[in-house]
Amino acid sequence: MADTKAVGTGTAEQAGKQPRSVRVVLLALMITMMLAMLDNMIVGTAMPTIVGELGGLEHLSWVVTAYTLATAASTPLWGKLGDMYGRKGVFMSSIVLFLIGSALSGMAQDMGQLIAFRAVQGLGAGGLMVGVMAIIGDLIPPRERGKYQGMMAGVMALAMIGGPLLGGTITDHWGWRWAFYINLPLGVVALTAISAVLHLPKKRAQARIDYPGAALLTVGITAIVLVTTWGGTEYAWTSARIMELTGIGVAALVGFVIWQTKAAEPVLPLHIFRSRNFTLMSVIGFITGFVMFGATLFLPLYQQSVQGASATNSGLLLLPMLGAMLVTSMVAGRVTTNTGRYKVFPVVGSVLMVAGLYLLSLMDTDTSRLTSGVYMAVVGLGMGCLMQITMLVAQNSVEMKDMGVASSSTTLFRTLGSSFGVAVMGALFNSRVQDVMAERAGALGAKATEQSAQLDASGLAKLPEAVREAYQQAVSAGTHSAFLLGAVVAVVALVAAVFVKEVPLRGAGPKAETQDAPTPTPVVEAV
Repeated sequence: MADTKAVGTGTAEQAGKQPRSVRVVLLALMITMMLAMLDNMIVGTAMPTIVGELGGLEHLSWVVTAYTLATAASTPLWGKLGDMYGRKGVFMSSIVLFLIGSALSGMAQDMGQLIAFRAVQGLGAGGLMVGVMAIIGDLIPPRERGKYQGMMAGVMALAMIGGPLLGGTITDHWGWRWAFYINLPLGVVALTAISAVLHLPKKRAQARIDYPGAALLTVGITAIVLVTTWGGTEYAWTSARIMELTGIGVAALVGFVIWQTKAAEPVLPLHIFRSRNFTLMSVIGFITGFVMFGATLFLPLYQQSVQGASATNSGLLLLPMLGAMLVTSMVAGRVTTNTGRYKVFPVVGSVLMVAGLYLLSLMDTDTSRLTSGVYMAVVGLGMGCLMQITMLVAQNSVEMKDMGVASSSTTLFRTLGSSFGVAVMGALFNSRVQDVMAERAGALGAKATEQSAQLDASGLAKLPEAVREAYQQAVSAGTHSAFLLGAVVAVVALVAAVFVKEVPLRGAGPKAETQDAPTPTPVVEAV
């Protein structure tokens, strides 16, 4: 084990002597986290303008899909590389790759180039969130980490609320290319601060990278994400293409698991799943991603189509949910830090998430904005109890040498959960909308939604009044089905939370430090 001379010094007590350095590093990490979360939301707002200039409308979905695929596939690899070769250098490399992809995307001259450069950007993005979580895991003991949950939840809420607003403003005043260029100054600030202040011991691993395992995992994740992205939209769920991708994905993942039992330095060491808590947190993280991204997709759609809200301020429509999530996350973090107890939060959070999703499923065409805001707040309270606690408990359940793969695995499961959530809830929503439209508005209603069950404001305004009212009823029925499914799926998270074992968090809390507590676990090992 090696000591360091700045942030990353051996123990929690020693790290506490460097408050300014810690704050600077945390600020840089939060900026990086903001880059990872903000990008898709800004770009999403700019997409109509991008298509108008570059053309290639038929390839529009690939601008998002290429980024998502590259992010999901590279996430486990960045975590493993950080464990093997040192956290700081690998993390900075991911930021540089992300910034290169951002610059190239801003300079793209056609849709093909933009898709390719978005894939480069996604490869870098895979290491951003993992790097943030793993470095925080190295610097701050789990017992103290709760203090910073509110900060991370705040960044998440700010990205979701401000992303669409910022994207619209940038596109209108500076042009769509600045939706990518805006990443560059933020990334340079983060790189400069991390390079100057963060000092972690370097490590040169003797083992080779598990290339066969990495290839199998990449193929498996790519196939799964493509199934969830294309299923029910580009191709029917029962089509040959979806069946082929499903078969390839399952075969690759089964092969990956078998190979990991033989590999000398596996990409994803299976022994971390022997920890009951780590496995349960992976399940809860998957469900949280499933629910959260499904909710952020359908709530604005419901409020715009049924309640007549403006699409311009779509991020603000989620404020009750995100505000509640922020407050609860801060409270959960403080209580965890002061008491060292955390099991109550996954249990209570899962209960609130189930209840909130059920309440959202009750919304109809007469539901007021106040009522829907209260329902959203209940869901937000639940997610606030779960979002950061899952990462904290997962990291506490593994040895320090596996901190990177633990962080990347938890992030990956949440990412896959979001892909499944959007796909499954979206398929159910679309099917229900089209059925109700055909039932209430006949052939005219079916024709109105034959291309997509999600109409924008201009498309909605063109509909005859009777068809528009039928569409509002259909959207209400679709959101009912989607949120009811979400509530059922969230029950799985509740069952998992009940079986969590409350293992003491590493690192002494404020009270423990005054009571002959054992020496705190080193904050940073020789990574």
